[in-house]
Amino acid sequence: MYKRILLASDGAHESLVALREGALMAQALGAVAFLLIVEGESAGFQFVNAVHPGVQRDPQPLLDLLALGLDRLRTLGVEAQGQVCIGEPALVIGETARTFGADLVIVGHRRQSILQRWWSGASGAYLVDQVGCSILVARPRHTEPAQADRR
Repeated sequence: MYKRILLASDGAHESLVALREGALMAQALGAVAFLLIVEGESAGFQFVNAVHPGVQRDPQPLLDLLALGLDRLRTLGVEAQGQVCIGEPALVIGETARTFGADLVIVGHRRQSILQRWWSGASGAYLVDQVGCSILVARPRHTEPAQADRR
């Protein structure tokens, strides 16, 4: 079964769901985990940096999230390591999965409007092309209103 699990998070609620489910899966399987906190290169930040070169991001919130996630994994008895990266999420996740030797990647899912998908790109579909192993998409356990209306 799965022995090396990559947990990819951007700090959003949905990716934290992935972190929780991935941690429990790693614990149950006796797998080694790698926690990747990845922040995308947003168009807004690129614009600000073009207007005001040298503007720096504050990495501390991402480092705090990494430390918290690694602590929770280790509390569950999961051998874990991790890192924070900035870049195109699909590319960073794919490269990290290869480097770590992941046999499973767990990511969260966030509903987006058509405009948000157009603006941010189709990195979910691209992720499938970048990762050479299984991918689990974790979703919040509560029923979203749009889903409840369809039933």
